Amino acid sequence: MTLIKGITVVLVDKIEIGKDGFGSPIYEDKEIEVNNVLVTPTSSDDIVNQLTLTGKKAIYTLGIPKGDTHDWEDKEVKFFGKTWRTFGEPLEGIEDLIPLDWNKKVTVEHYG
Repeated sequence: MTLIKGITVVLVDKIEIGKDGFGSPIYEDKEIEVNNVLVTPTSSDDIVNQLTLTGKKAIYTLGIPKGDTHDWEDKEVKFFGKTWRTFGEPLEGIEDLIPLDWNKKVTVEHYG
């Protein structure tokens, strides 16, 4: 029995659907539901560090479940009735060396 359980979040990915008259790609948003994502408030130390390094204020850190292959870099994410944006490089650990169901961390800021 698992004592820790994540929530379902919506990852908004951009899918290329064609090209315009100038040859530039045209994108359409595709919403992808990702189950069992941990959502934790970012620690005050991490908030200060991210603000200093990137100029962005980290609000939450997402724990992404093992086996997830989606691209989480600079994407919109929806949860708690709000829209958030991921930033920074997702941190990933080695699946076999991590005992729980999550092996990737992504930081988000408030977006909309």
